Amino acid sequence: MNTTARIKQAGKHFEIMVNLDEALKFKKGEVSSVEAEGDKIFTDSKKGEVASSSDLKKSFGTENIQEIIEKIIKNGEVLVTQEHRTEEKEKRFKQVVDFLVSNAVDSQTGNPHTAERIRNALEQAHVDIKNLPIENQITDILQEISKIIPIKIETKKIKITIPAIHTGKAYGVINQYKEEENWLDDGSLQVMANIPAGIIIDFFDKLNSVTHGSALTEEIKE
Repeated sequence: MNTTARIKQAGKHFEIMVNLDEALKFKKGEVSSVEAEGDKIFTDSKKGEVASSSDLKKSFGTENIQEIIEKIIKNGEVLVTQEHRTEEKEKRFKQVVDFLVSNAVDSQTGNPHTAERIRNALEQAHVDIKNLPIENQITDILQEISKIIPIKIETKKIKITIPAIHTGKAYGVINQYKEEENWLDDGSLQVMANIPAGIIIDFFDKLNSVTHGSALTEEIKE
């Protein structure tokens, strides 16, 4: 799916035609290069008006087409289609449904919810799913759908001790799950955390990565 990427530089408008998905990946730094359709820089793509070499040199400090394409995408605006927005919204919706099927139960019976029941509850509650990691918004999502169905996240209580040298990086990993924290005399950090059961392996992977395996963890049975 092609779209327009555009920028205003040195008082002039420049546009290129690019593949939407590839341009967005490049803008996020997920790929190292991207191409424009026909390797052309336009002043008006609808009219087919191509920018002159002198305008490119004056505005971008170079006539290298590839460099200019990358500058337009990185620093300019990539026009996103309604179809793409709808696809992204549906993708986020499915991620939340899958997360809740794996991690949540009926708070009254302890039984799991079906995907259909969770999907219906999200729709009935008109939940606004943001373009953020699920764990950063799950509390707000649960608050909304618990008005429709009885639901809670299955969690495991973990006691974590992080050596002083790694507390800075590790804090970002544990912060959203911590219930209590205690800074010890040697500078290390002890935390009681509630981790959703379905992501506990990923959580330990992240924690071990930033602490080089030096964090001590112990599951607390209640």
